[in-house]
Amino acid sequence: MCARNKKNILGSWQTTRPLLVALLLASLSGLRAAEPIGRGDLDREILDQWAAPFRGWHYWPDHLIPAEPNIPGHETFHNPDVPCVYQLPGQPDRWFMSFIAFNGQGYNSFVAESTDLVHWDHPRLAMGFGPTNEFDAGGCVIGAFLYASYDLKAPRLLKERAGKFWTLYGCYPRQGGYELRPGYEGVAHSRDGRSWERAKNAPILAVQDPDCAAWEKDCIYQPWLVEESGRFFNYYNAAQGGAEQTGLAFSADLLDWRRYATNPVIRNRPNGYDAQFASDPKVFRDGEHWTMFYFGVGRGGAHIMVAFSRDLLHWTAHPEPLYRAGGNPSGLDKQYAHKISLVYNPKNETFYLYYCACGSKGRGIGLITSKPLPPPAPVVNVETAP
Repeated sequence: MCARNKKNILGSWQTTRPLLVALLLASLSGLRAAEPIGRGDLDREILDQWAAPFRGWHYWPDHLIPAEPNIPGHETFHNPDVPCVYQLPGQPDRWFMSFIAFNGQGYNSFVAESTDLVHWDHPRLAMGFGPTNEFDAGGCVIGAFLYASYDLKAPRLLKERAGKFWTLYGCYPRQGGYELRPGYEGVAHSRDGRSWERAKNAPILAVQDPDCAAWEKDCIYQPWLVEESGRFFNYYNAAQGGAEQTGLAFSADLLDWRRYATNPVIRNRPNGYDAQFASDPKVFRDGEHWTMFYFGVGRGGAHIMVAFSRDLLHWTAHPEPLYRAGGNPSGLDKQYAHKISLVYNPKNETFYLYYCACGSKGRGIGLITSKPLPPPAPVVNVETAP
């Protein structure tokens, strides 16, 4: 090649090089912008669209179940937590809420009743401490019920299987403190939907299991049960050190479970609202996709988060909370807003989202709704004549 041609080619390359570099950088920038948020395959536009119905909540001003619930026969139990609402067959106008409380030694599970989804009464023991020296001796946390339907707006109606109602539960092996590790999960059943007992005398998930991975090796926490196409799914949070993430296990009979090979399905995101915890998942069908509500700990609080999936396996988490801690101006949830239970009331076309609200009045069960409810009636002090 002659020197002149070499010079012309070199000059042409020097002229076009900046343009090619700019085009390459723009292409890489476009690829980064198109990357999905979280671990699934959904882009930000879809996430925003699917999350939109669950924004703009209206708060109830006070706890529905206060920090001191004064449960008859169990007055030493306080700080209610982990609400989960359900209904029983043949009682369309009555709801039940399971929740836990703590007595300084461990958790017990209780159940209260309501006819309007706001006022809850008649609390009673649902499931207490397990036998001494066994996997659930430190207390049981029910609330992963087998429902007749997991559709978002369906009634939270318990489903009978083999003549009984079923729930998975979180539990601890020792009494004497708060969530003494390691945690386990068990399975329980009930004939009346109020009192629950073990259905299996061994944990369904344990840190000693051969398929227990590093991310969950220190403690297994709360399950959530879904039935789809004859298969059972258990979404659960677990810990390695001080970090909690969400995993998945499968079963054909509710008694024997195996873990999903690519756990965790919801992971901590650095500097995100779920940087430390991505926990306590609750999964429902919403049309052609699935919606998971969970709580994240990060950026100074515990917040209600959401993730979505088309197949129950691959999930994409929205980066922004649905509801941030501190949303209630009274300070009721200024520290934590987490551990939800979602119910749809067709009579007023309203979602009721119950959650553990921690703040100015301690730890109790709070409520936010998709539409404003009539305010609570004022307390009237009636003085009687001497």
